[in-house]
Amino acid sequence: MDNRPIGVFDSGLGGLTVVKEIMKQLPSESIIYFGDDGRAPYGTKSRETVIQYTKQDMAFLLSMDVKLLVAACNTISAVALPELSTTVGVPVLGVIESGAKSALKKLNTEE
Repeated sequence: MDNRPIGVFDSGLGGLTVVKEIMKQLPSESIIYFGDDGRAPYGTKSRETVIQYTKQDMAFLLSMDVKLLVAACNTISAVALPELSTTVGVPVLGVIESGAKSALKKLNTEE
């Protein structure tokens, strides 16, 4: 069993809703949350800046020895994760894919 925490990060405080859901689904897991509200919002920044900030956010959480990174930010998920998710030694999840899967599942159950 891997007792290391899950690292969740966002460009502000909105990712706390993701943390809440993780806690609901995985109540025995420890979570470290980083909200970069000092540089928020990321959505108004250039691609290069979003990637730079994401690298810094991920490095901070990796220094805490997390076993998984969750980018709880649409901008990070869309702009930086495709490039950066394979550059770290832990799995990295974004919110766009899971949101799309949830929407498709809901549509399929309503038919």
